[in-house]
Amino acid sequence: MQAVPSEFLAIDRKERANRPFADLDLRPAEMRVCDFEDVVIEFGPERAMVEASRCIHCPDPAPCMVACPTKNDIPSAMWLIEQGRFAEAAAIYHKTSSLPEVCGRVCPHEALCQGSCVLNKHQQPVLCGELEAFCVDYERRTLGHIIPLGTPTGRRVAIIGAGPAGLGCADLLVQKGYDVTIFESKPAPGGLLVYGIPNFKLPKDVWQEKWEEFERAGVKFVPNTYIGKDKTIDDLFAEGFEAVFIGVGSEMDAKMEDTPGTDLPGVFEATDFLIRANVARDQLPESMRAPLEIGRRVAVIGGGDTASDCLRTALRLGAEEVTCLYRRTEREMPGGKKDRKMARDEGAKYRFLTQPVKFIAGADGKLAAVECIEMKLGEPDAKGRRKPVPVEGSNFSIAVDTAILALGYWPDPILGKTTPDLETHDWGLITVKNKATGVTSREGVFSGGDCVTGPDLVVTAMVGGRTAALAIDAYLRGKG
Repeated sequence: MQAVPSEFLAIDRKERANRPFADLDLRPAEMRVCDFEDVVIEFGPERAMVEASRCIHCPDPAPCMVACPTKNDIPSAMWLIEQGRFAEAAAIYHKTSSLPEVCGRVCPHEALCQGSCVLNKHQQPVLCGELEAFCVDYERRTLGHIIPLGTPTGRRVAIIGAGPAGLGCADLLVQKGYDVTIFESKPAPGGLLVYGIPNFKLPKDVWQEKWEEFERAGVKFVPNTYIGKDKTIDDLFAEGFEAVFIGVGSEMDAKMEDTPGTDLPGVFEATDFLIRANVARDQLPESMRAPLEIGRRVAVIGGGDTASDCLRTALRLGAEEVTCLYRRTEREMPGGKKDRKMARDEGAKYRFLTQPVKFIAGADGKLAAVECIEMKLGEPDAKGRRKPVPVEGSNFSIAVDTAILALGYWPDPILGKTTPDLETHDWGLITVKNKATGVTSREGVFSGGDCVTGPDLVVTAMVGGRTAALAIDAYLRGKG
């Protein structure tokens, strides 16, 4: 239930709904494209209070709460922010979210809480994502945040993967008194938050301060340890861990099968490109520390949020012509509209109904052009999405120096191959008996996030980790 005082329920909802709206303040495109700093100009206290006062406090269950994967009590937080009680509002978010300062920045709010705000009918929605980030940042800067610890149980849990799912699991487990160790294949914790999301969307200092909360809570971190290669899940049980959570995400770049030239110098996979462009050298795996060189003309193939991140990163690296090639129309694009608009404002171009069929080398052996074919939309598939169909004889070429393949992601099958009795499906996704618990076919092993669902949102991965933490707690208590 909402924490709004009963006398406040007599508010004039019509008057609130008609209060003036001011959209997010962004740094000018011509300035922000010159660096990797945050694009959004954060709210000040007065701006936050005014924006929160636009909430009309819908009766339970409020649509914004229903649409939020964490079920954040957004109306109560809005009421507290409106009163200037920012730290109390932050506490509301901490109850249901392990990463509110992250989700407030990177969630597709227009498709979740803000998209469900009833003000969309006649006005603009409350900017609840930015307000979430504001109040949690305010708390961290003024009071600090400490993860509350439970009475030690003396029992150890291993978490594989230091991304959103693993962090959500670790957060709840330490609150219940477990000794938690996170194993990560990369040098630094954070997973997608560090190695996938560019700094202009999620500043690294915000993440670093968040990670320090986990360190203060006693979460142990073991870097550069690839479970399935360097050691196995069986090894973890042999070392004394009583339960294991798999939260490795789905980070293997999808390939352009049977397309000539994808191995040419100048053709990058999205993960390699984004990591090398956005992460400090000392946090890079050894294999990614070579200087990143791109040319004047860049093509990004794909239409999701990763494609938008690649477009905007290429512009910041100095590319003069940056074009997205997508085989359907913009209507079918899976990525967020907000990111596409910012990419366009910063200078990116889009070419729809275009499918690359060959990457062509120049005289120096490096990428010089992409041969494409025009497409048209055919009949809808089983999910209602219209299938792109090649237009015969419509081939043409685009001169490019760099091409980035942002085609989506697949799971890493190695854990299924190296863990007896662990069932997987669809090229390596972990099979769970019940998504409400994360229980797998292997006793004592739980899983959640993108390695279960396939590529999804930061917030849904985090919720998967928190869900599994509760199941791990129940499992170990029953076992004990």
